[in-house]
Amino acid sequence: MKIVAFGGGTGLSTLLKGLKDFPDTEVTAIVTVMDDGGSSGIIREELGVLPPGDIRNNIIALAEDESLMAQIMAYRFRDGERFKDQSLGNLIIAALTKINGSFPMAIESISSILAIKGRVLPVTEESVKLIARFEDGQIVVGESNITKKNGKIKEINLSSQAKPFSKAIDEISMSDVIVLGPGSLFTSIIPNLLVDGIPEAVKDKPKILIANLMTQPGETTGMSVEDHVKTVENYLKSKIDRVIINSQKIPQAVLKRYEKENSEPVMCKSEDPKFSRIDMVKIIVDKMDGQEKVRHDPHLLAQAVRQISMGLIGDKSGIHS
Repeated sequence: MKIVAFGGGTGLSTLLKGLKDFPDTEVTAIVTVMDDGGSSGIIREELGVLPPGDIRNNIIALAEDESLMAQIMAYRFRDGERFKDQSLGNLIIAALTKINGSFPMAIESISSILAIKGRVLPVTEESVKLIARFEDGQIVVGESNITKKNGKIKEINLSSQAKPFSKAIDEISMSDVIVLGPGSLFTSIIPNLLVDGIPEAVKDKPKILIANLMTQPGETTGMSVEDHVKTVENYLKSKIDRVIINSQKIPQAVLKRYEKENSEPVMCKSEDPKFSRIDMVKIIVDKMDGQEKVRHDPHLLAQAVRQISMGLIGDKSGIHS
């Protein structure tokens, strides 16, 4: 089974960590490259290289977790001034881009070094930024500024038209199933769908949306699962076949902390059979602030995606009910 998964950094990498453990599943991650903040933003601005952060996260996710090179790619400097918070993996990808003269070739090189179980591709090779129009009429440019605005997004576009990376289109054409998410709705999932030709390429493919566990302040505040689906379908220009949502209860103490950040569980009201309810919450302790955070369980999520994918492939072929 060949799965092509769209997204950004943290959410998509969680899915990949689970899928790589299944030898009968071939996975390709198609990743947004519109980030302009943090370590990636600095590299993009100063070196003229596409932002490598989300790409790096997904390459690491498909690598052997214990490998020294994977640890090097994941290393982030915590001391000093000039290099503080800079990712070593981002610098390596930037250096390989300069050496090879191509961002995709840099990705291919580091993927080969790490012997990753799958493929990671940029959705486009063109340097574009996100532009959001909010309900108050304000236009905000740049992913980092959009998330800081803390308002309700009415529409999101690219700063200019962008052609899709040709190998991404090839991978889509050979796929059995398309998976969207998990990840930030307007800054990780939808940006991929704004690239020319992507909605058309996935139109006739079975599509699964993985719903986020919590709303994201300043991006999806107050949005339900149904709101997420409707928004994705608007940019996708076709229907989602299945939606994976969490059915597991989140500890009250964890929810109270999220409430302080104006974040709440993404709830689903529909009883439509296309909404698959699955227990898949994992509580982690963030190494940076020591706080408990809600995440998808990689293995349970991967199992759900595989099971639903096989059902969709069967539905399409007429083999299974």
